[in-house]
Amino acid sequence: MTCPYVKRIHKIAAEESSDSTVFLLLGSHEHPEVRGIMSYVNGEGYAFNTCEELEKLFSSMNFEQKKVILAAQTTQSLTEFKKCKKFLEKLCTNALFFGTICSVTEKRQTEAASLAKECDGMIVIGGKDSSNTHKLYELCCASCPNTVWVERAEELSPASFSDTTNLGITAGASTPDRIIMEVYKTMSNETQDFAQMLEESFKSLHTGETVTGTVMAVSANEIKLDLGAKVTGIIPRDQITDDATAVLADMFKIGDEVTAFVIHVDDNKGVASLSKKRVDADRHWFSLVELYEKGEILEGTITEEVKGGLLININGIRVFIPASHSGLPRNASLTALVGTTQRVRLIDIDHNRKRALASIRVVRNEERKALEDAFWAEIEVGKHYMGTVKNMTTYGAFVDLGGVDGMVHKEELSWKPIPHPSRVVSIGQQIDVYVKEFNAETKRISLGYKSEENDTWRQFMKDHGVGDVLEAKIVSILPFGAFAEVFDGVDGLIHISQIALTKIASPADVLKVGDVVTVKITKVDEEKRELSLSIRALLEEEKRAEEAAAEEAAIKEEEAKRAEEEAEYAPYIVRTID
Repeated sequence: MTCPYVKRIHKIAAEESSDSTVFLLLGSHEHPEVRGIMSYVNGEGYAFNTCEELEKLFSSMNFEQKKVILAAQTTQSLTEFKKCKKFLEKLCTNALFFGTICSVTEKRQTEAASLAKECDGMIVIGGKDSSNTHKLYELCCASCPNTVWVERAEELSPASFSDTTNLGITAGASTPDRIIMEVYKTMSNETQDFAQMLEESFKSLHTGETVTGTVMAVSANEIKLDLGAKVTGIIPRDQITDDATAVLADMFKIGDEVTAFVIHVDDNKGVASLSKKRVDADRHWFSLVELYEKGEILEGTITEEVKGGLLININGIRVFIPASHSGLPRNASLTALVGTTQRVRLIDIDHNRKRALASIRVVRNEERKALEDAFWAEIEVGKHYMGTVKNMTTYGAFVDLGGVDGMVHKEELSWKPIPHPSRVVSIGQQIDVYVKEFNAETKRISLGYKSEENDTWRQFMKDHGVGDVLEAKIVSILPFGAFAEVFDGVDGLIHISQIALTKIASPADVLKVGDVVTVKITKVDEEKRELSLSIRALLEEEKRAEEAAAEEAAIKEEEAKRAEEEAEYAPYIVRTID
């Protein structure tokens, strides 16, 4: 239950102090808070009430070899702390200073000092053992000598303020409201102006109001606000944010101003239940209405699928998107859009029910129209586009050029005849196309795809010609022959007469689709882009080679036989001598 401000000083004292430091604390020696803080100090530590005491401490002790640390009791005077800091800065080059005076106390002291300067009479209410009340009394006395310090209304002597024109009142942080009200009732009989001012300072709250208060405490599940009223404002976590990971201590600091909606007021308990989300929602709603009136495109996250459509979060406001405005085809599943960020335009506002309708489809149509207008303004014959294959038919492929579709006829997809566009391209593939012709009125565009760069015939003929022998894959079989692919996109015909050495009834008797065979280019028709291939020519060459080899072997055999006979009859041969 330790105050977070006091707990912070405990941490500073424990972590910053050591045997090589001197921990100095501006505070009342016997005050429980001071005694608690000093118990965390490691090494030397001293508490003092005033800057004068600090000066005497320094004159009587030697701190030259140690690092000085200065902090303050949370209820101490900020002015006194600044004096001590200034004194130490002159003597110590490596001193550490920690501003540990509570911001609420600091604000209360500043306001009390300011009020005392404007008044010729001051009443300070609070316990005589209260440190922060004591500081308030000292501050008020400095500016207004006619200052009294009381614990209860019975201690007041209204006669002592008989000559007072402006009477001020302040109280310590822990002074109960009922004590302040007793003082008010006592003084209200003496000065109506004072009574009116004090009554105004204790304004009443009503359900449905919007109020602004100062954060006085932050916990994991709520924040508390000083509303300048008879009650303390409390905003539970679920009335601040829907984010389960949010940390309230990161969102709010002591002294921050927060505007909230009053849900309920309990005068008996002295608390008011507030909602920040309600104020934020109202503010965001008015902002949404303004954006609707301006016709601006908005961006938000689809949070969930509901009956008949989707919900999108736009600046904290849930906006409904009908299924017909989702931008998806009719009866398509909307689940795929949940969690995505979408651009929408508000199409309707119900001010009374604070409901809005939005459309993804309208934005997409507008963007598509803008792209189309820009496209048609710049299109020209020969211009290249990187497009995406969107759809295919038996006669060609439709390509999305960026909001506008064009068509590539299948004859323009390949240099050779193809049965279907899928032989060359696939759905979703990006291809480089160029405009062959277009009609802006009918919105039709004829595209070209094949070019010299992707002309496989030219690529093949750069390295091949008549007489070349190469591998080929049978791709189709017809009654008069078989077509074989010799290069990607380049086929040649093997006539039925060029398949085998002997006459065959059908190419299918010898070949089947998928077979890889060795062929010889026998003829090239550049104009028609046709190749004549032959398996038979290679078979004949192979046969001739075999026959030649057999003939050569026979000759060699005959020569060997003759040599053998000569060797056998050599002794009987009579040679004629000239």
